Amino acid sequence: MSDPTDFEDAELDMAAAMGMGQAPKQLNQAEIDRLLNVEEPAGDGRPAASAIERLVNSTAVNKDRLPMLDVIFDRMVRLLNTSLRQLTSSNVEASLVRVDWLRFSDFLATVELPALIGVARAEQWDNHLLVSMDSSLIYTMMDVLLGGRRSRPGRVEGRAYTSIERKLTERLTKVILQDLSQSFDPLAKVDFSFDRLETNPQFAAITRATNVTIRARIAIEVERRVGHAEVVIPYATLEPVRAKLVQMYMGEKFGRDVMWETHLKSELQRTRIDLVAVLHQIEAPLGEVLAWKPGTALKLKVSPDAPTVLMSGETPLFAGRMGQCNENVAVRIETDLDTKGELVDGLLSH
Repeated sequence: MSDPTDFEDAELDMAAAMGMGQAPKQLNQAEIDRLLNVEEPAGDGRPAASAIERLVNSTAVNKDRLPMLDVIFDRMVRLLNTSLRQLTSSNVEASLVRVDWLRFSDFLATVELPALIGVARAEQWDNHLLVSMDSSLIYTMMDVLLGGRRSRPGRVEGRAYTSIERKLTERLTKVILQDLSQSFDPLAKVDFSFDRLETNPQFAAITRATNVTIRARIAIEVERRVGHAEVVIPYATLEPVRAKLVQMYMGEKFGRDVMWETHLKSELQRTRIDLVAVLHQIEAPLGEVLAWKPGTALKLKVSPDAPTVLMSGETPLFAGRMGQCNENVAVRIETDLDTKGELVDGLLSH
């Protein structure tokens, strides 16, 4: 943690330099890191990140922007408990470890080799996602499904996965995808279809290395042996349902009040408007219209019993016959032009 006096010392040095007519002091990298409070100790033999590196890496999207995503992953884990118990006929406990927001290149760097990464496709969203499993989970599921030993499996180094292990991993991946699809059902209908298995993380690239992804890490315990599975979804894949994922709770509405709309619509229906009875409309050249004078006769090709259209502004509402009622000119409505709804909706939109 940086000392608050560092800020005061830096300000005093700069003020003194400016007051004496000298050039401002240039801060070195260590002083910049201390002022920005981004200095961190080195670990695992790696040097501490500089201030500029930390600022660049801080552009990742905050997970709080999609609060419904945590609800979806929690629901998927509950469904996995039931699905995996039916698959293995054993006591299986799945739990959500954490949900991380990271760049796709950072995820690829954390994949341990040998690896099996399932590539899936979101049909309705026309995009992809990944399901990755570590070797502990793969070997554990192999032993449970094929009736092998119940002890903790030893670590196998440098051996590629067999066809049987690949088939069982594909089957487990489809179970995870099916439960993930059911978890999205309350928000949006989407089908996650299995595409292929990749052993090289570089061949499982479904987005740019710098793009933001969401990684859900799930711990699966079978027969007191624990393995991990990861569901990696690019942020662009969730773009079609982002408006629903930003909700704080299911069914939340933004910028809309149904009760107020109903009240406004009822009040508009009681509002008085001006109607114009149009007997006939003709089109004439502008030069002819400018030549009209008082007494000019216009020939309308319309019969006396032709229908009259009642209009509100540019919207036609009714059609009827022109007549007389109690010494007043009247129009008897005979046809509803089914445009009243458009008139009300147009008023509501404004």
